Amino acid sequence: MRTPHRILVVRTDRLGDVVLATPLIRSLRQTFPSAFIAAMVRPYAKDILINNPHLNEIVVDDDAKEGRGHSGFWRQVRTLRLLRFDTALLLLPTERAAWMLFFAGIPRRVGVGTKLYGVLTFMGRVSRNKYIPLRHEADYCMDLGRKIGVESEDLTTEVFLTHEERAEGLRLLRSAGARDSCTLVGVHPGSGGSSPNWDGKRYAALVESLLANGQPDIRLVLTGEESNVPFPQSEGVIDLRGKLSLRELMAVLSHFHSFFSSSTGPMHIAAALKVPTVSMFCPLPACSPTLWGPKGNSARIILPPEGFCEGRCPGDPKVCRFEEISVEVVATTILETITTNSNVVS
Repeated sequence: MRTPHRILVVRTDRLGDVVLATPLIRSLRQTFPSAFIAAMVRPYAKDILINNPHLNEIVVDDDAKEGRGHSGFWRQVRTLRLLRFDTALLLLPTERAAWMLFFAGIPRRVGVGTKLYGVLTFMGRVSRNKYIPLRHEADYCMDLGRKIGVESEDLTTEVFLTHEERAEGLRLLRSAGARDSCTLVGVHPGSGGSSPNWDGKRYAALVESLLANGQPDIRLVLTGEESNVPFPQSEGVIDLRGKLSLRELMAVLSHFHSFFSSSTGPMHIAAALKVPTVSMFCPLPACSPTLWGPKGNSARIILPPEGFCEGRCPGDPKVCRFEEISVEVVATTILETITTNSNVVS
């Protein structure tokens, strides 16, 4: 097998998917220390990879603006051709990316599964074997690296913040009301429709429960997009929804004692920062923690009670609201998590 010298990792997908590609990127650097390694991602995911020491370059594919349409496609092809890649790993199979890599003249291209456009572009492939046995998404990503010589089994995710960014995250928290020695619990109500989730009122009820039963110095930090759902007005609630860039969110997250959400991108960011997480998951294979769970941190997974899914599952993760996961169970789990961790504002 010829040694790759210029490698492109393509993951034009959501934030969490890009985080789950970081074990592969690290393993590529360990296996091919002198190679030029780049990643191609969507504009909104670029911040996930900033400061990653294993990458030489981040390429952005914006098919909604600069990369839109026929002219945008060929502009992106020219960008890739100028970088002279000899190997490309297509982690998310899309027809656009497959043809882009083909016309960029990259001789060795590896994708996932058997697609017509993969056959027409003479792309090599790895199979997920119909997800039997079910493995983690980061492990499936690693399979493409294994195809070219990677042997790693380390699926620990990672993102990288500078000392200055962490300090800015702490400043943002303090300016919003977090005092020294506060216990910070992140609460992220949204999921972008990518996974089953509570409605906003359940999150508000959780905040009320934690304020009533938590530690005196607890601060509940709301993150994510703005919404019309009213949350308790209290010294114990810091509402940062709609106020943070992605890098600022990462910097703030790095100081949390615990982070609660459904299965979503910020959960994977928290895990990559080694922040303990409490997460709600669906047990269906396509949504399960076996496939999508956080990697590399202390993680508590909450599933619907046994028997619920068999009798009441709507069959659509965008519809499911986890009605059978109680506020009390989640609050108890979060409080158990923060009593065993000392990641406090200091």
